[in-house]
Amino acid sequence: MILSHGTNGLMPFDDFPAWGQVPVHAITKFSSSLFVIVFGIALAVAFVPKTTAPDWPQRRNRLLWRGLVVLFWYKVLTVVEMYGRHDTGAIVDTLLYRDFPSFVEILGFYAIALLWIPWLLPLWAKTPAWLRWLSPVPVAFASWWLLHHFDFWGVPQLQALIVEHPDYYTWGQLARGPLILVGLLIGGVLLQAYREPRTRWALAGVLALVSAALFAWFLIRAGELRPLLVDIARNTGKHPPQLMFMLFSTGGAFALLALAVAGGEWLAKWLRPIAVIGSDALMAFIVHISVIFLLLRETLGLYQSVTYERALLLTALLLAATATWIWLWGAMKRALKRSSDSEVQRK
Repeated sequence: MILSHGTNGLMPFDDFPAWGQVPVHAITKFSSSLFVIVFGIALAVAFVPKTTAPDWPQRRNRLLWRGLVVLFWYKVLTVVEMYGRHDTGAIVDTLLYRDFPSFVEILGFYAIALLWIPWLLPLWAKTPAWLRWLSPVPVAFASWWLLHHFDFWGVPQLQALIVEHPDYYTWGQLARGPLILVGLLIGGVLLQAYREPRTRWALAGVLALVSAALFAWFLIRAGELRPLLVDIARNTGKHPPQLMFMLFSTGGAFALLALAVAGGEWLAKWLRPIAVIGSDALMAFIVHISVIFLLLRETLGLYQSVTYERALLLTALLLAATATWIWLWGAMKRALKRSSDSEVQRK
């Protein structure tokens, strides 16, 4: 995601060299499905097992509060993205959901999801396993049917928020719902399998096979490959989700998941900067969007004035800076907590 934003935030896609379009920018499309699946995995691992605990209402409320925090930062970063290149009226329209941003819109999806999904997690925990495994299918069908047969009372923005709309770059709750459910399913298996090396490797193998099957399906239907990959790199078929984009994006997402599950803590150690960025996704989003739009574009005036190679270099520096900031932020919070605990013990 940061690679995509760091390059496309500094120069238009038409200025990318051929190798920057394919494979570099095309590969970044794996993140769009990976993030939603990982969202479901996190819910399954950290919250679903707690739905029967006495303190579940408190845990649910923390998730709801997190949704409000994400919503706050979504609005703030919308202004950051649009400031300097859009008039006040356009910014206000976007803040009021009459329009949508592009770079930060994924935060809007998470914010809304965190306000309704926590209420359904206890029901998910009680649902029979066979019904859970079938659940992505009816949700995908419902999203498709509503997209093609319901006009949402003539409110395209409402359609965009639920099943997406071709005129708005936004993430629909129901359109991406199947990926959340897939993440919940994977997370449930991961919770049981992770500590046993054999079962973890078996899960990684299954994820790799699913990835291979999705890519095979993609290649069978692809025809002339490079023009299709260029279209995918340009987000053709992303909103609303279309088959070829989703086959490519989810195929890559499953491949990365297989690698992460197989590599486990060893891989996290060797890819420490990426692991640090992933440890606080919201902070990573705040930092990299702020640096791109406030520092690189507005303060330094680098928009459309750099080569693609320089944009890649700046993006690499941005990744390092984001990881460093998150590490320092975490270290500061840990130090404050230790100080607070010591004070409590003295009293």
